[in-house]
Amino acid sequence: MPKIHLLSPRLANQIAAGEVVERPASVIKELLENSIDSGASRIDIDVERGGIKLMKVRDNGSGIASDDLPLALSRHATSKIEQLDDLESVGTLGFRGEALASISSVSRLAIATNDQDSGPGWKAEAEGRDMAVNLAPVAHPRGTTVEVRDLFFNTPARRKFLRTEATEYKRIDEVLRKLALSHFEIDFTLHNNGKAVHHFRATTTQAEQERRVAAICGPVFMENALYLDLEAAGLRLWGWVGLPTFSRSQGDLQYFYVNGRSIRDKLVTHAVRQAYRDVMYQGRHPAFVLYLEVNPAEIDVNVHPTKHEVRFRDSRTVHDFLFRSLHRAIADIRPGDTPAAQVAIAEQAPGEPHWRTPVEQSAMGLSAQQSFEVSDVAEPMTTYAPGDGWQAQDKRLYPESTSEGFSPPLGYAIAQLKGIYILAENAEGLVLVDMHAAHERITYERMKQAFDAQALVSQPLLVPITLAVSQSEADGADEHSALFENLGFLLQRAGPESLIVRRVPAMLRDADVEPLVRDVLSDLLKHGSSDRIRQHLDEIMSTMACHSSVRANRKLSIPEMNALLRDMEATERSGQCNHGRPTWTQMSLDALDRLFLRGR
Repeated sequence: MPKIHLLSPRLANQIAAGEVVERPASVIKELLENSIDSGASRIDIDVERGGIKLMKVRDNGSGIASDDLPLALSRHATSKIEQLDDLESVGTLGFRGEALASISSVSRLAIATNDQDSGPGWKAEAEGRDMAVNLAPVAHPRGTTVEVRDLFFNTPARRKFLRTEATEYKRIDEVLRKLALSHFEIDFTLHNNGKAVHHFRATTTQAEQERRVAAICGPVFMENALYLDLEAAGLRLWGWVGLPTFSRSQGDLQYFYVNGRSIRDKLVTHAVRQAYRDVMYQGRHPAFVLYLEVNPAEIDVNVHPTKHEVRFRDSRTVHDFLFRSLHRAIADIRPGDTPAAQVAIAEQAPGEPHWRTPVEQSAMGLSAQQSFEVSDVAEPMTTYAPGDGWQAQDKRLYPESTSEGFSPPLGYAIAQLKGIYILAENAEGLVLVDMHAAHERITYERMKQAFDAQALVSQPLLVPITLAVSQSEADGADEHSALFENLGFLLQRAGPESLIVRRVPAMLRDADVEPLVRDVLSDLLKHGSSDRIRQHLDEIMSTMACHSSVRANRKLSIPEMNALLRDMEATERSGQCNHGRPTWTQMSLDALDRLFLRGR
């Protein structure tokens, strides 16, 4: 082995650049984060040839003092932390103090800056070869401009790994989109090869924020998104989640931020996937733009050089909060709710139009014995008792519309098509309902409610199951014994690496219990929680609901069809069946007119 020796500053920085500067988009990310940390309200980006020839970022932030400018290009020099305790509560995007030094070691870098509102600024230049910093006065307003030219000019092997200029530019564009979504208060512009591409104006209101989200994620996303803002346990979750019917073939429209930092985290991914589990078609991915706010002391952002990952100090609490918040938000979506707004059917306020009941209709069963009460008196309540089929889950009120009559969200049935679909008319136009899919969801939700309302029935196994597990899994079973008992399981420890399953939920008596228990133990070790048992129970109830729901070619009367529509309006997740397929769709009158070329 050769003798141990110190690396030269240039080589040390180039090695560090291998972690920080992967491609032009990495440079843009670091420079934009520095501009944001400086308090800038406007940031302009210029790119040429995919960033390989030129990347320029200009901001109106606090600037850099002339005495600090040479130090800014030194490795591990930063104004954002001073001591180890500062790492326990990092509140800035950048803090490592190695970005500028790493960038300058593989490019030709120039910084012009001014930390005063008047007077000359200063310019520093450094090149990868010798890392020497040259200072000179320059005319520059308050703020900083960083120019990075000829990236990887002195490391040709690194340059060979870059993609085409168009591909590298797309990655720069994505970096800007991510930061523009997390910093609505900043005005961003982007020019590519001299042409204006983006101008995201600073926003202050929710409506303006939604316009920026629509510009970045597409207007169709905002048309199919629900806004939420929830707080609990010192955590706040807000943003937009796509409706289950607006799913993607891949997870390309998923933005998640923790204290303004874009992250990719397995815990977050797991919580979101579980929240959509009951309403998302297999192989599809939800779309969302979500922001989690947490005390900086409760997360560790110093776990990866690119800062794409964080570690939560109480991961179980965060996971449960995310899952419950999203699960509840999705469940509360009802037909007639308006996406991208916090809309719910509310009580009548003074001066608003009267609320009235729909026409007579009955619960769907083999015998329709109960019906709505009809009254012309203002503000009556509509109720009907359970039949042997469908029933209303709550009291629903519908606003009086124009002279065309009253129209609840899903309207009133007018016909049945091929024994499969219900055609209904509402204020918007035509509603088309898959009656089996809709009844399947209604039946499934009622089975879950009934299941939750009574204590879990468990039964002892005639022959207990002995499991050979690791010691950590056995310890986890002891630690979470109350969880297993609540779910109808009785697990006893038989040794350091052995468990005995003595009781199981009655509904799982025919299931393969061993792999289920092993998967639950694995989840508990990894995430601190598991819903695999409940998921398995839900799958069984879903199958039961599917087989007990009304089948195709069943002829329904108008009252039965109307009863199904009312139950859909009152049932959680009624927009999708148990398998994630849509249960109904709307065709507006305008869409129908366009279809038949009316007015042309």
